[in-house]
Amino acid sequence: MQSFFETHKYLIDNLDIPLRRKLMDQIDWSHRLIGIKGTRGIGKTDFLLSFAKEKYGTDKSCLYVNLNNLYFTENTIISFADKFRKTGGKTLVLDQVYKYPDWSKELKYCYDNFTDLQIVFSGSTVMRLREENPHLKDIVHSYKLEGFSFREFLELKTGKTFDSYSLTEILENHKQIAAGIVSKVRPLAYFEDYLEYGYYPFFLDKQHYAENLMKSMNFILEIDISFLRQIELKYLPRLRKLLYKVGQEAPFQPNVSKLSAHIGTSRATVMNYLYYLRQARLIKLLYDGKEDMQKKPSMIYLHNPNLIYSINRGSIDNEILHKTFFYNQVGCCHDIVSSKTADFKVDGKYNFLVSDKNTDVKRKSSTILQAKDMIETGSDGVIPLWLFGFLY
Repeated sequence: MQSFFETHKYLIDNLDIPLRRKLMDQIDWSHRLIGIKGTRGIGKTDFLLSFAKEKYGTDKSCLYVNLNNLYFTENTIISFADKFRKTGGKTLVLDQVYKYPDWSKELKYCYDNFTDLQIVFSGSTVMRLREENPHLKDIVHSYKLEGFSFREFLELKTGKTFDSYSLTEILENHKQIAAGIVSKVRPLAYFEDYLEYGYYPFFLDKQHYAENLMKSMNFILEIDISFLRQIELKYLPRLRKLLYKVGQEAPFQPNVSKLSAHIGTSRATVMNYLYYLRQARLIKLLYDGKEDMQKKPSMIYLHNPNLIYSINRGSIDNEILHKTFFYNQVGCCHDIVSSKTADFKVDGKYNFLVSDKNTDVKRKSSTILQAKDMIETGSDGVIPLWLFGFLY
């Protein structure tokens, strides 16, 4: 136990977090079992350590443990948690929990029997929690950690602080909001950089961003998807080939038969693979209406613009980048489906067309809106595209 406390203290003492994530204030920390899901490389470990440092400092009533530790090959979460609480522990922070066999069963046991202990754990977005996990669905409070928003990227790059806004606030007051932001910084000076390398924390390191992102993507395919969805490694090349095909063509209307022929597998397997890639936050699936994994999506996008640069090393169309940005930033907080009159329909009532600075659209109704590139401030029904990066 002492060695774990020493590791915890070292990590807390050397933690350097330049930005406090908004999710920290959205979580109800009073619950006894809290799961933080996020795609690989998004910053889950730093988020957990930030919570531990902010609430407990180096107080031994909180302990961070990475379940990759070989100690847990012969010791259980249950026995460790019991010993921790009996020696004064109150909050146990478990990282990489999904790599531990029977993790959900043991967490339920801890929840049912150690009522004086809080457990906060992290895992992949591919994990089954509330929806599919019979052990945890009624007791766990699950949250998702997103990549950096454009607002957060601006804060990191400029050292200035900016508020986030709800979609309603942006729609009703975007002129005033944009003017206030522009008075502090020129957001368009940073927008293209964000599209290329601003979503993942890798840009905070001095290592090569695209290379780090590519490594992370491969780990997602090889470990998160293959391990959690029990895909035999001999089929991994098909999954990789599908992701590359999507990366070369997205956004596009999928022809499942052609995709199955391209990667050499059945239509049903292609649909499953697309679902897994979506769970892993490598792609987004746009449907005509309510999401239904039994039917073909109307469009497939990469999850965020950074992935476009990582997979597609050639010339990249700005229109694709901008639509992917909008879908990524708005889609994290709102329901988005395809639109018959525009690019996206948000929350079932707002039709958005993502356009460049030279495009003027005759609005047929008040529900058809433009998210326009390369404008600092907007006008009636025309909103700066970059401002949708201020939703969180």
